[in-house]
Amino acid sequence: MCWRTTRSPQMGAPPTRLPNLSSLRWRSPMADRVDRTYFVEPGLATRLGPFLRDRGLLGRAFLISDENVFPRHGGAVMASLAEAAFSPSAWIVQATEASKSLAVASEIFAWLAECGAERRDVVVALGGGLVGDLAGFVAATYLRGLAIVQVPTTLLAQVDSAIGGKTAVNLPVGKNLVGAWHAPHTVVADPVLLATLPRRDICAGWVETLKHALIMDPDLLETVENEADALLRLDLNVTTEVIGRSGNLKVSVVAEDPFERGRRVILNYGHTIGHALEAAAGYGRLLHGEAVAIGIHAVSLLAEYVGAAPADLRARQTELLQRFGLELVARGVDPALVRSAMRLDKKVSARLQRWVLLERVGTPIVRSDISEEAVSWTLDRIIVPH
Repeated sequence: MCWRTTRSPQMGAPPTRLPNLSSLRWRSPMADRVDRTYFVEPGLATRLGPFLRDRGLLGRAFLISDENVFPRHGGAVMASLAEAAFSPSAWIVQATEASKSLAVASEIFAWLAECGAERRDVVVALGGGLVGDLAGFVAATYLRGLAIVQVPTTLLAQVDSAIGGKTAVNLPVGKNLVGAWHAPHTVVADPVLLATLPRRDICAGWVETLKHALIMDPDLLETVENEADALLRLDLNVTTEVIGRSGNLKVSVVAEDPFERGRRVILNYGHTIGHALEAAAGYGRLLHGEAVAIGIHAVSLLAEYVGAAPADLRARQTELLQRFGLELVARGVDPALVRSAMRLDKKVSARLQRWVLLERVGTPIVRSDISEEAVSWTLDRIIVPH
């Protein structure tokens, strides 16, 4: 086996009205293909090898994981892959955002070359969003594309980041600035893998589900509100159901707009300010879900300020975020750095910032006419510099 570990280096238009997506159904062959890639089932990770063989994968498996996840789950997954004759090898990275870099990706490229990886082989990502993004980027670019199987071990990755084919690494000036679109062959969301997550990761992990419910599914939002306590203790039945419903909402949007040229932009709700806060705070200080939670609170304030949404909608979002134990302000962050990071946002078009706002639950809108005064007013309310 080619076993390696790596040490990471330091590192103005009118609103676009979008249809209510809560009743979206599969409407295209591509949607059917995407639907067939996403599987939510307790215990499936320990049967990964035979499952992937049944799904037509051949060759060898090159597993990428991190130093925290691999000792907990790597043995069972590697054994299952070996049982199915995938001859698995593993590369373990440090569990820090600094691992999501071109330097670490280059080390993995060299490892794959040394092991003689071929196009019929498969890359398996076992970890959270960091590992999923890094492994996906490697799979997208090595030999112009290897199959990638995502086995997300964090809540946020199971409901969001492992789905949809976005892969990327960071640059010092911004997050996810170098990447590629590379749809996963298979996503295995096994809720059993979440049992070892710390409370902080659970709270932050549900944020993307809150986002999916807010922008697309009023019924799911009611379920999340009613079952918040069960979700926070990771009740297996409730968690499995909600992961599946949340993940399939994203699947439906990705199938309609795989390259983010239209409707998929709504999935960035809360992310314009959220990503900027992550960069300004220093990657790793805020969990992604924590930053997005503050971003959701920010755009709920912004929508109310510009008259796009009623006050009770902002209050409902605030109450929901607080119920999941999430902060609504970022402390010790330089507002100037947040502004600078926002200019690198991938939704900027013709130098205009596009804002995803919520008119009502299930009805997102996209606006590029938000004034600097409104943005400054909002940032003043969600950033505490000292």
